Amino acid sequence: MGRSTWQCGRFSLTLDRPLVMGILNATPDSFSDGGRYLARDAALHHAEQMLAAGVDIIDIGGESTRPGAPPLPVDEELDRVIPLIDELRDAGVALSIDTYKPAVMREALEHGADIINDIWAFRQPGAIEAVADSVCGLCAMHMIGDPQTMQTLLTDPATAYDDVVEDVRRFLAERVAQLEAIGIGRARIAVDPGFGFGKTVEQNYRLLARLTQIAPDGLPVLAGISRKSMLGAVTNKPAADRIAASVSAAVCAAERGAAVIRVHDVSETIDALKVWQAVRNAE
Repeated sequence: MGRSTWQCGRFSLTLDRPLVMGILNATPDSFSDGGRYLARDAALHHAEQMLAAGVDIIDIGGESTRPGAPPLPVDEELDRVIPLIDELRDAGVALSIDTYKPAVMREALEHGADIINDIWAFRQPGAIEAVADSVCGLCAMHMIGDPQTMQTLLTDPATAYDDVVEDVRRFLAERVAQLEAIGIGRARIAVDPGFGFGKTVEQNYRLLARLTQIAPDGLPVLAGISRKSMLGAVTNKPAADRIAASVSAAVCAAERGAAVIRVHDVSETIDALKVWQAVRNAE
């Protein structure tokens, strides 16, 4: 039985339907929309469009984590994300920061962020301590290696999966236990299987097909599939032309119990989920 709410800073997010998390990449090099929203005015205009469409959460990222992406200095990441938090914190929706750096976490929380969305699952030194005394929501993601190495590690017997679903589930359970061990309430925690982060196309689809088996009991699952290469592999389309595939993947994730769906195409996803919900309500 899944939880009914996710405690995230100023918000207690109700999970009676899948929540839509809109992606706001303040980066020059993200795989799908890199550079489009690097300028502050462009980023804020995009945020306004997501808000008008009915987005539940805005996920602000200042560093690309696409395969092969280089790390970004802390000061530069802060320069990209903190002004956006300041501008959007009174917009009426939860603000998430996509970062793995403890210094960015601390600063973001001081400026009013509600969620820390960490691809490293709070494994970086100081990351757990950065969030422990806050009231923010946490999302811990599975990844092998790092963005520079995660895909090449797939061929290494030392890091290859025995069973991708069971391996991801076990990793997430261990990270949740670590967070709880230092006093972080379970009501604050969500998990993400990390589609595209150190998985083959086949493994990504296996994780999606068995999404209900991923999370430790009762924890909400965040699914981030939007425009990713696993969709390009079956549609043979570039990232910018994967809107229909992304919306289809979002509905598949919702059908398999995803509590939060992280997307580029907010309006289209919300419309699709409304139709999906109407069908469910009519059963």
